[in-house]
Amino acid sequence: MKISMFHLMPYRDLPDDFAQKYHSVWVDPPYCELADSVKVGQYYNWTLDELIHAADKGIDGICVNEHHQNAYGFMPNPDLMGSILARATNGTDVAVVQMGATLPTSNPPIRIAEEYSMIDCISGGRMVAGMPLGTSQDVNLCYGIPPIEQRERYYEAHDLILKAWTSPEIFAWNGKYFKLPMVNIWPRPIQKPHPPVWIPGSGSLSTWDFSAKHNHCYCFLSYWGNNFGKRVMDGFWDFVAKGGHDPNPYRAGFLQLVAVSETDAQAEKDYYKHIRYFYDKCLHILPEYFPVAGNQDYKSLVNSVTKLNPQLFDLMNKIPTWKYKDFVDNQFVIAGSPATVRQQLMEAVKKLRVGNLMVLLHIGSMPHELTIKNIDLFCSEVLPHFRDVWDGEWENKWWPESLKGPRTKIASNGVHAAAR
Repeated sequence: MKISMFHLMPYRDLPDDFAQKYHSVWVDPPYCELADSVKVGQYYNWTLDELIHAADKGIDGICVNEHHQNAYGFMPNPDLMGSILARATNGTDVAVVQMGATLPTSNPPIRIAEEYSMIDCISGGRMVAGMPLGTSQDVNLCYGIPPIEQRERYYEAHDLILKAWTSPEIFAWNGKYFKLPMVNIWPRPIQKPHPPVWIPGSGSLSTWDFSAKHNHCYCFLSYWGNNFGKRVMDGFWDFVAKGGHDPNPYRAGFLQLVAVSETDAQAEKDYYKHIRYFYDKCLHILPEYFPVAGNQDYKSLVNSVTKLNPQLFDLMNKIPTWKYKDFVDNQFVIAGSPATVRQQLMEAVKKLRVGNLMVLLHIGSMPHELTIKNIDLFCSEVLPHFRDVWDGEWENKWWPESLKGPRTKIASNGVHAAAR
């Protein structure tokens, strides 16, 4: 299987009274009161260093994403980050996983086609093309796209990008939302017919349907643990079976928070306050800023209201009183000694049936040095035990072709390839 390090790039120094004084971490937290741009510069550089360090230590992929107007993860343009990572990891065989540029907010969407092509070329054909629909907070509230248009814009943008990558001829595009007289992008991706496409989702039925219809990898991104994740992924796999698609575990991905230390007791000492910071501050979101009316289509809304939301809200209401043990027992975070993490992560991978795993190794307010420790222990003591999961049973069709074997070209002595 393939394991990538996912990074949110949060603000690591929100005040102790943030959740009491400010009503939301997303959409309208006042930057001038809360943030220091000198610190922000340091956080961006630490984020890049941490991802490059994970690549040097043997992680299969390094993963960035897009969000706006928030302190929990603010990479407003993941392609800036991805281009740096692609250059810095040249000479290695780590995938650059763009999870990614939000399609409905890019006008015209061929800008994403062009930027992704640049990253694929810079990396030598190592990019995974994430195509997120985007959260309601980002797309509707921050970027002003009407909720009722969001999915239509997304579907049209997706089709336009794939055609821009694959059409040998210049073509005109006369869509509902985008009208272009001559589409002829330079450059094109190295990977043919195009880079593998991953579709992030949060449990919407229409996203399952879209991913299966186009044979893309569906990635469930959630911070509510793999026990809740199993309920969603069981639904996804039932949908896959009913649609007549093969149950290849590589057609699915999952995001899991992971914290590794020398012992179980030391893991609590190292990580609990940062886990608490993440759930208390980074996920402190005004309820009405969650999906705006019209953001979901009807069948997805019914599924959310009747099945997912009651379970999710029950968990969210319990979190304020949780101790470290509760986060671990409920599998929000897989934490402990290497042996503990190996066991619990393997159980999660098997019960979710996922071949593409993303691990959040930087959590909330974790300082740079502790993040490096987590990366080192994960890559040396945990990652090697997952190399042969699903091997011999299934082909990973959703990974760059040149990287499908085990990693062999890894930078040595902590010096990434571009600097040698």
